[in-house]
Amino acid sequence: MGNPATRLYLITPPHLPGDFARTLTSALAAGDVGCVQLRLKDADDDQVLDAAADLGEVCRTASVPLVLNDSPDLAKAAGVDGVHVGQDDMPYVQARITVGDDAIVGVTCHDSRHLAMVAAQEGADYVAFGAFFDTATKNASARANVDLVKWWTDLVETPCVAIGGITVENCLPLVRAGADFLAVSSGVWDYGPGPAKAVADFNQAIAVSLG
Repeated sequence: MGNPATRLYLITPPHLPGDFARTLTSALAAGDVGCVQLRLKDADDDQVLDAAADLGEVCRTASVPLVLNDSPDLAKAAGVDGVHVGQDDMPYVQARITVGDDAIVGVTCHDSRHLAMVAAQEGADYVAFGAFFDTATKNASARANVDLVKWWTDLVETPCVAIGGITVENCLPLVRAGADFLAVSSGVWDYGPGPAKAVADFNQAIAVSLG
């Protein structure tokens, strides 16, 4: 998943509107996106599998990997490209066994250098740090700082994902620190001019930051 330039990592809204597949299609067509994570709230397994089937088709058409949040078993059943696990979910090693060697497995590491090093040594495809800013999408259990991203990218090859309250307006320090991915949810789906414009504006901001 690594890339010399920072890329977007889109996280779905906690509840999907009926036309979300169309919204995602237009967002993925608007600029570079490195990954999409399906993260639903209060959805049962059948609802998750149905959403994964619908969005998986969209992502395959756009050649963007789709990962499922929290549940390696469901990710395997859904046939998506991988899974993202938190510290309270299935451990990385077991998740890897469940989804297989070819799948993406990312790990939440909050603001912990130790957790990130362990995940990288065990073979995680990426580590996720955050939250970097206030976020209404999820109750953040930790607050990370930009120096953590700089330390990580200078030291370790495993890609890192920055998450938590990231917007077009505040992403510049994370891009300049070397974040491989910016994980964004409300910063795209609730963007005033619309999600497609958000993707375009994020990519423009990244280009300016790296220029």
